[in-house]
Amino acid sequence: MKLPSPSILTAGLFALLLSLGAQAVSKPDDWAHLQPEREQVIASLNVVELLKRHHYDKPPLDNARSQKTHANYLKSLDPARLLFTRQDIEHYSSWEYRHDDFLHKGELEPGFELYRLYLQRQSQYLEQSLETLKNGVASLDFDRDETLETDREKAPWPADMDELQELWRKRLKDEVLRLKLAGKDEAAIAELLTKRYRNQRKRMQQIRSEDVFQTYINAFAQTYDPHTSYLSPENAENFDINMSLSLEGIGAVLQNDNEHVKVVRLVPAGPADKSKQLAPADRIIAVGQGDKALVDVIGWRLDEVVKLIRGPKGTQVRLEIIPASNAPNDQSSKVVSIIREAVKLEEQAAKKSILELEQDGHKAKIGVIEIPTFYIDFKAYRAGTPDYKSTTRDVKRLISELQKEQVEGIVIDLRNNGGGSLQEATELTSLFIERGPTVLVRNSNGRVDVLADEEASGPFYRGPVAVLVNRLSASASEIFAGAMQDYHRALIVGGQTFGKGTVQSIQPLNHGELKLTLAKFYRVSGQSTQHQGVIPDIHYPALVDVEQIGESALPEAMPWDSIKPAIAPRNDPFKPYMDILQARHDDRTGQDPDFVYTRKRLELARQLMQETVVSLKESTRRAEQERIEKLQLDLENQRREVKGEELLKALKDEDEEDSINPHDSDNKDPMDDAYLKETAYILLDWTNLNQVARHP
Repeated sequence: MKLPSPSILTAGLFALLLSLGAQAVSKPDDWAHLQPEREQVIASLNVVELLKRHHYDKPPLDNARSQKTHANYLKSLDPARLLFTRQDIEHYSSWEYRHDDFLHKGELEPGFELYRLYLQRQSQYLEQSLETLKNGVASLDFDRDETLETDREKAPWPADMDELQELWRKRLKDEVLRLKLAGKDEAAIAELLTKRYRNQRKRMQQIRSEDVFQTYINAFAQTYDPHTSYLSPENAENFDINMSLSLEGIGAVLQNDNEHVKVVRLVPAGPADKSKQLAPADRIIAVGQGDKALVDVIGWRLDEVVKLIRGPKGTQVRLEIIPASNAPNDQSSKVVSIIREAVKLEEQAAKKSILELEQDGHKAKIGVIEIPTFYIDFKAYRAGTPDYKSTTRDVKRLISELQKEQVEGIVIDLRNNGGGSLQEATELTSLFIERGPTVLVRNSNGRVDVLADEEASGPFYRGPVAVLVNRLSASASEIFAGAMQDYHRALIVGGQTFGKGTVQSIQPLNHGELKLTLAKFYRVSGQSTQHQGVIPDIHYPALVDVEQIGESALPEAMPWDSIKPAIAPRNDPFKPYMDILQARHDDRTGQDPDFVYTRKRLELARQLMQETVVSLKESTRRAEQERIEKLQLDLENQRREVKGEELLKALKDEDEEDSINPHDSDNKDPMDDAYLKETAYILLDWTNLNQVARHP
């Protein structure tokens, strides 16, 4: 779709820049140099117009949108409600329903004013903390019996400055206590926090008008959906913050998580993935180049952290992380070292293995094809090279090899597959089904395009298939898995998938770029993959927290919906046997040490996430940490004891063994992968049940 040029907006609108005038409330004295610029006014007017005309939903810019924008902006500036008071919120409450008017007119001053107040309060917070640290960590009373609410997203705003400063005192005390519990001595803690706060203060002095504009306009743009966003000229040139978040050098997908930067997923076959040292939901707290000192990055913007992590191929980057496996209030960290390198196509290629099983005295082989991503060598494809490399071609070859091994069925392993080529997802589906559509794309005008492999000539493989997915299976993975489920061609097992079912496009502006959502993916059944993802026929316990990772974890995620299906309802060969398959699965995994461990760990993690009020008394806090560590250690040792492995004396011993995730190592025997092995057993169950039904 051709979008309008930024020139559609007239130059006469420039004069609206500072027309707020008497409408503005009292302004902070500091940061007066931060003022809206002419180019930003033009860009804001273009953003409003483009969203109005071309966003998928085309929701109006009205009071309801204004209210969302106001809430978004306050949350982006002060997510933990540590800087603004209830008096501030009441003072600016008249703006809650006026951002639509401001944006229609190009009035950016309200956004700048709130940002200047944020900077003023942040500066006061840092100064108070630094002043306290001057007296030494020992000056803090850790014998005093008091508590702090750590999850402050929905906490009441502090009533006034006195209450705010008391909150700052407690927050500093909590930070010091977390570091003490992580094993740091008082001198090291004082040095670390002093350096952190001074660096944050220094970086505040480098805030530019563009930083303010980007924050404000995104508070508006992301009320439409989390993937619609404005990119400043610098960010538009260097990388995509909100969609792919790909980092040159280590192959990780990151996002901001309040004052931390969090790992969302790892690029298959990338340096971070191959290192086996990073995992989804890990938080990065420091970055170092080679053997140079680590730079504390708590409180930094995502783009600033990215600049430190990126670097030339072959160089080393060190990351200090708080592992996702830690208890919520456990700030103990570890340093990982990764060599930056480009991800090679051949390393992302599909690969096969064979599981040899025994069931009811019958020995069987089940083939496995792991697909890390949906890839195609576009350069070779466009050049007409006959043997160009692609997912479908490789899988077709691997199927032939597995058939020669006389496998009784094939598992397609899509765990952690974040997507890739839509064309390959479509063509891969055609290897397993009769000719037909594979995915529907609905645009903002309601037109639905039906995609299919036009060259498909019937299924290449007709045998039993299971598709193994998890929360990190996204985009093209969801399209393939959804089509296989809708055609009743495969059993889908594992975890609920990521749920990103929207399509974005980049539109250049006079100043920066706008990424906006233009279309939505739908399965051939008419169901969207958005938000909900693909729901497995048989569920496995999650290895990552679905509350933190996935489309549904993002604010303003577009909802699931459905449209007219592209295929007629078909006979479901699995339905008559699902109760039996589920019962056999439950029976096998009820005592399986890996499944039992994962379920109990997930249950414990959910329980701990509810414990958001922490004690600031050191003896109480230490006892609580010891209790949690004992619970985690007991869980791990229960698993090890059943498997005949050496028991751990402490949780930290586990880091070196890398034993939590049964899918962590490329060098493991596939029979040691509990989820993969169970999927093969489910497929074998189905194969046997189907054969009995056919030949009683």
